[in-house]
Amino acid sequence: MPSISAPSRTFVLFLPAAVVALFFLAGCGASNPICSSSRPKPLIASISPSTIDFAQVQQGAVLIVKGSQFVSSSVVVVNGTTLSTTVVSSQELQVPITAGLIAGPGDFNVFVQTPGGNSGDIGCASGGNSSVLVLTVN
Repeated sequence: MPSISAPSRTFVLFLPAAVVALFFLAGCGASNPICSSSRPKPLIASISPSTIDFAQVQQGAVLIVKGSQFVSSSVVVVNGTTLSTTVVSSQELQVPITAGLIAGPGDFNVFVQTPGGNSGDIGCASGGNSSVLVLTVN
């Protein structure tokens, strides 16, 4: 237990557990005011198209990713390859899908990745990966 000593007195500092939990366990956002420059974890809702013909891939197609909490540094990752991503808004990203990325028919994992921010605050998560959706190429 922390204590503060004065020449003739000893003061004991008691911090309620709720206060400690707020700062160290709450994560980022409005509930934890010590988190300063953290970026939210992206949330992916849909991809369009979710199914595409390989002939369209060979011609070059655009994949639209819808969701929320996208920031300027968010990127789309398809089967482990980070793509040059256009951030249209905090709810939409666009990436080119080409034969250089997809060599043939199959199922391809798609997710959004946001790198961590500059927050060094304890208990503050920053950035991360969305859930995975599947792009089917016929």
